[in-house]
Amino acid sequence: MPVGRWGLRTTAILYLGLLIALPAAAVVSKGFSHGLVDLKSAIGSPGAAAALKLTLSVSVITALINAVFGTLIAWVLVRYRFPGRAVISGIVDLPFAIPTLVTGVMLVALYGPSSPVGAFFERHGIHVVFAPIGITLALLFVTLPFVVRTVQPVLLELDRDQEDAARVLGAGRIRTFTKIVFPQIREAVAAGTLLSFARSLGEFGAVVIVAGNIMGKTLTAPVFIYQLTSQFRYPEAAAVASVLFAVSFLVVLAVDRLIGRWGIVP
Repeated sequence: MPVGRWGLRTTAILYLGLLIALPAAAVVSKGFSHGLVDLKSAIGSPGAAAALKLTLSVSVITALINAVFGTLIAWVLVRYRFPGRAVISGIVDLPFAIPTLVTGVMLVALYGPSSPVGAFFERHGIHVVFAPIGITLALLFVTLPFVVRTVQPVLLELDRDQEDAARVLGAGRIRTFTKIVFPQIREAVAAGTLLSFARSLGEFGAVVIVAGNIMGKTLTAPVFIYQLTSQFRYPEAAAVASVLFAVSFLVVLAVDRLIGRWGIVP
């Protein structure tokens, strides 16, 4: 029996190591085989600093917006019963199933200059496609489920007696939510927000179509890494990729800490 348990553990660890840990170690080794030389060279390339800054800024904006609306959607799905609720719940998971390249095509079809919606915004001086707004929309689409599906199970487990007591004592809906509900779900909201941020950092498929990849304006870090590989500058690409990987890994560790500390079940 112990042999069976150890066999299962060893198989799981080996699979995880071969699938994730080994490739991660390979890219870090490739990127820093010459110390910081390749990273400095990549950062010194035209448009590199702007790409990193743009990626970080749109990722933060995306995470914060999804924190609000993802929590709102989770609340509606848990606390209300209405026709079409199951359909809406299914729509939330669509970004998990749709290829991100398809997401980019959909957004261009909807907000492109030749579409009615895109033309309307263009007439009013608002550029969606090939602009930071379009990148943000793509990231919002891709990362929304992370917040909804992290907050939803926590809401399902809440004891509503405190809410009912607060309402009896005269507290309104907003006050009840801010004082009673939110303190109990804030760790779940934080975890979902961090996951949304981490996912936004590495998004490529939707962004490469929507952004237009204009150097210094709409070029993001993942697309910049792709351009480096297209120029056969693999060590530099690996160095920048390692930086993004490190940031994402730290965020995931923070999420795991929240999940372990507060018993969140995503």
